[in-house]
Amino acid sequence: MTIVDSTEELGRRDRKKLETRAALERAALTLVAERGLAGVTVEDIAEAVDVSSRTFFNYFPSKEDALLGRSPRAEAELIERLARVPAEMSALAALRLVLLDEAERVQERREEWLLRLKVFEQNPSLLLKLFSGGAEAERRLVAAVAGRLPEGPSGTAHAELVTAVALTAFRVAVLRWSTVDIPLTGLVDEVFSRVAEGLPDPNPPA
Repeated sequence: MTIVDSTEELGRRDRKKLETRAALERAALTLVAERGLAGVTVEDIAEAVDVSSRTFFNYFPSKEDALLGRSPRAEAELIERLARVPAEMSALAALRLVLLDEAERVQERREEWLLRLKVFEQNPSLLLKLFSGGAEAERRLVAAVAGRLPEGPSGTAHAELVTAVALTAFRVAVLRWSTVDIPLTGLVDEVFSRVAEGLPDPNPPA
């Protein structure tokens, strides 16, 4: 009789959950890209992955949430990576480092992310869902950044500003990446370099 270590079994269950979540996301994106948001139901998405609607709702509260590509675990990992950045590094440099790491993860799933951006373009109503949910994640990231800075109103204000700038720079890079065949890490590095330089105007063409 083979005895499976409980930690190993837990790891298997976690991997299975991540695989199911990813499969549901891919199915939702593919179906909505083909049929439009109104033409796809939760039942359609669940059927495409061969799970029940009840299983779908174990992962997402709605079909719109399945399209966003936002994972509480991924957000927690981003904050954990930020916590491991040396304290002497500035807040902007620390965010640049962890978002470059995030860019590598997005790059590995390029086709899925390009499809997601296409779905968002086709269904502008999803943007409200994206921004409302993203606000809470941004607040948690601001708190993590503030923890690296001196306590007080000035530290909090700087954390809010530098986080907003960093996330906007990342979004600009992602949107540009969707239209050009350039690695996302290079584009993220470029936009952060421009921010660090004080956003000088580009030189006129020769």
